[in-house]
Amino acid sequence: MTIAGKINALVLVVTGLLAVVATGITAVREFRSDRDLLIEKTSTLVSSLPDLQVDIYFGNKDRLQQSLDRFVESPAVSYVVLYDTDGEPLLRRGSPAAIGGVIAPFESLRRNVSSTEPGRLVFNGQLETGGQSLLTAVLSENSAIQLSYPVFSVLNPLLEDLSPADFGAAVVQPHEVASLYVIGYLQVAISLRATLLGVLPIVTPVFVACLLLVLISSYLSLRITRRITEPLSHMAKVADEIASGKLSDTVEVEGTGEVREIATILNGIITGLSRYKTRMDVDHQLLSMKVEERTSQLTRRNEELNKAVLEVTETKDRLRQMAYYDSLTSLPNRRLFTEQLDLLLRLSKRNNENLALLFLDLDNFKRINDSLGHSAGDQLLREVGARLAGCVRDSDVVAHYVESGPKIDVSRLGGDEFTVVLNQIDSPESARMVAQRLLDALSEPMEIGGHELVVTPSIGIALAPADASDVDGLLKAADTAMYHAKAAGKNNCLFYHSDMDAAGVDRLQLEADLRRAMERNEFVLHYQPQVDTRTGSVVGAEALVRWEHPEKGMIPPFRFIPLMEEMGFIGALGDWVLREACRQMKAFEAMGLQLPKVAVNVSALQFNSTFIRSVKEVLQESGLAPAKLELELTEGVVMGDAGAIIDAVKELKEMGVSLSIDDFGTGYSSLSYLSRFPLDELKIDRSFVIKFDESENDASLVVAIIAMARSLNLRLVAEGVETQEQYEFLTSNGAHIIQGYLFSKPLPAHELQPLLAPWHFMEQVQSMAGGPVRQNRREVSLGL
Repeated sequence: MTIAGKINALVLVVTGLLAVVATGITAVREFRSDRDLLIEKTSTLVSSLPDLQVDIYFGNKDRLQQSLDRFVESPAVSYVVLYDTDGEPLLRRGSPAAIGGVIAPFESLRRNVSSTEPGRLVFNGQLETGGQSLLTAVLSENSAIQLSYPVFSVLNPLLEDLSPADFGAAVVQPHEVASLYVIGYLQVAISLRATLLGVLPIVTPVFVACLLLVLISSYLSLRITRRITEPLSHMAKVADEIASGKLSDTVEVEGTGEVREIATILNGIITGLSRYKTRMDVDHQLLSMKVEERTSQLTRRNEELNKAVLEVTETKDRLRQMAYYDSLTSLPNRRLFTEQLDLLLRLSKRNNENLALLFLDLDNFKRINDSLGHSAGDQLLREVGARLAGCVRDSDVVAHYVESGPKIDVSRLGGDEFTVVLNQIDSPESARMVAQRLLDALSEPMEIGGHELVVTPSIGIALAPADASDVDGLLKAADTAMYHAKAAGKNNCLFYHSDMDAAGVDRLQLEADLRRAMERNEFVLHYQPQVDTRTGSVVGAEALVRWEHPEKGMIPPFRFIPLMEEMGFIGALGDWVLREACRQMKAFEAMGLQLPKVAVNVSALQFNSTFIRSVKEVLQESGLAPAKLELELTEGVVMGDAGAIIDAVKELKEMGVSLSIDDFGTGYSSLSYLSRFPLDELKIDRSFVIKFDESENDASLVVAIIAMARSLNLRLVAEGVETQEQYEFLTSNGAHIIQGYLFSKPLPAHELQPLLAPWHFMEQVQSMAGGPVRQNRREVSLGL
């Protein structure tokens, strides 16, 4: 702003303030005068209406209306209300619309006021008290002065049978009246805004005159200051242009001698700045080139750094995802579940709160997986995980986790096992409600691979700290309850309780441990040698699976194989046994040990087209010669679909794999399959071997099996041989391949190695051949 402008603005502000002050003083004086005059007129009018007491007594509404109309003749009076002595309204004239449409209550008007004294208060539209100044009238549109006057009667209004003449006589002779009586009250509302509007005609001319004065003063000030400061303003403009670098030539300025001196100085400055600017432009151009080069280098380095940081972050996230989340369903895995559940249990213990763990297992998932393939099974698991996560609401899982940390409300432990954690539950019924919601969600059909499937879960519920206070204990309790739910008919949920049947709990615990045994590599293979009694050499070994339980030690197959078949895990276990046996055979070969073949048992539940492919893949992966692998089929295998079984067996034979019938004679199958199936070996079941000396029928049956095998050109192996008597009976009747505790119990691979030396058992065989013959041994001729 120029100097002239500043001076003119100062004059304008001063004169404006004076005008405002003058107008304000006038407005305040006139407003107060009109307000007080109106209040005085109202009080005078109340005193000048002696007939008002008579009209109130006789209830003459027409005359009362005429009296009240005199009060509302002024525009500033909004309304007037007449009350009786009890504060009940008798009559009202005027409208409260101008003051917000609200009539001040009688009780508020007369509070803290004597019954014979007039009242005076100011209320706004919200019936809040305030001031009666001009500022209130400007700021509050609905503010009004509420006047209340007592209406006196010269006669006692409680007396009856009074006449107008009685009132007239008392009014005419006031000296006869001993006292006055209050017969009613009159309320008069005076709008402050209306009062203000009434003084505007007086204030407006004053304001206009002051405004003209301001304008005239501003004009005169502008004219004078411009004449004085115009040369200086021109010089200031020249200086601004020099500062901005817009002038390249000298300038001429008209004015007095002092102005000319300033112009000369400015011209000298312009000349010096021009030379300096030329030099600076060259330096700036060089500097800009260097800056651009360095900026380009820094940009490239920054991009490389950002890319490296991004790669590290993505790698870290991928590693965390792989470590803590299931790759199939993207749900938290067992590791994250265990860590977070341990934290929740400690927090719930500290806060004395309850926590529920729901352990969920899908019913008959193995059947669906085997029937439709692993791809359909994976798709089913993803859909189940999505439904479980979708039906567990945020209100079910209280945010007790670390800030921005992972949640484990729904987790997948592996296979078809899921868990749901409910934190800070108020009662066990809350957990039951969530479990029922899970059952309902999974009962809806799913579209998997073009098939509409319904999968049902069994849910076990364990509570902390009631059932357990640590992760392993709580998980074990929920797992046990889940197996009870499955045993009770599936598709339901059960709470864990400590008095569950002990045997059932042991079985369920065994099943639960079996589910984890594969993941924990608890299964091992032992090998029982098959000895040729004619040479004393090992001609084969049967691979027998054993379970090394971390707590219960070695568990025999008869305890867990039936459970594996019931649970649908026999296929996975069989695949592992096949792979491990082939791997061990290659390991023997690498050590220079000769084992002609290894026999692997095949369950009827395992023998299908998928198993045939697995055999081919295992042989290709291990590099084992097919002739060194022998598959022992039970009678249950060949009793199935004959056409499909024959095709599968032929396919195995085409690979070069040997086939043996295990436990021959223990089932109810037809003997015709011996001629229809391309078999290589027949095994005499242990039950026949140990009973040969109990009756002639049993001995004859063993001899018949031996004869049948020889007539069909099948190799013959007798298993379960434990005594020398059994050995002599079998060898004397033509069974020369012996397997049993007589020679060796099933051994781990490293203990089997010494037995594979050529003719290792020759000395034992010779000693048994030269030993005494049992006196009552039955001799049965083959008759061949």
